[in-house]
Amino acid sequence: MEIELKENERIDDLELENLKIIQNKNGFCFGIDSVLLSDFAKKIKKESKIIDLGTGTGILPILLSAKTQNTKIVGVEIQQEVAQMANRSVILNSLQDRIQIICENIKNLKQIYEPNSFDAVVTNPPYKKEGTGKINEQENKLISRHEITAKLEDFIITAKYLLKDQGSFYMVHRTERLVDIFSLLRKHKLEPKTLKVVQPNKEKAPNLVLIKAIKNAKPFLNIEKPLYIYKEDGNYTEEVLKIYYKN
Repeated sequence: MEIELKENERIDDLELENLKIIQNKNGFCFGIDSVLLSDFAKKIKKESKIIDLGTGTGILPILLSAKTQNTKIVGVEIQQEVAQMANRSVILNSLQDRIQIICENIKNLKQIYEPNSFDAVVTNPPYKKEGTGKINEQENKLISRHEITAKLEDFIITAKYLLKDQGSFYMVHRTERLVDIFSLLRKHKLEPKTLKVVQPNKEKAPNLVLIKAIKNAKPFLNIEKPLYIYKEDGNYTEEVLKIYYKN
């Protein structure tokens, strides 16, 4: 299917079941964190209703459409231009029957959905607190990287509202925010169940964390072995290559 591209846009091949995605080279492009999260969440039960909070380019719904069975996925994006681009990627891949993109602030989803509407929530939220870290002058990148339109707690509160009892919450974030994450998850009855840290290589400390939590679950945390991104020669590890090129 032919899709008209706007200025500075390109189509990237995801090298998974012929899936493709539209990205703007001057905007916020998806990174390895979204790819790792899609793999971490691939055991979501078939025929589940999934919602992605802060979908950006729509990368998570598109990847999850291939990694999960017969699921329906909603991607929520506050930036209108980015949401429109994500929707064009959905059309490009003929996934309209699986994926819906809506343009909305995640804090307003209570006005759209009833509580307990989804089986799973996934999110790759902004990592930086507002006013911290390197500030990017481009508004779209600023919103993607910093808690400008919604804070970490807003994502967790919204997830708790949307999830069915015993529903699953999947998130990728920075290790530096781990104490905040665990504190907020337990505060809002999302019990952390699985933790996986991601390290650039065996010599460097973890910088990303993948977390699965269950709504209203009993306490018990399983810590998986770390995931290393690069080998000593600078190439991807076999585990990362399998994530990129296999379901």
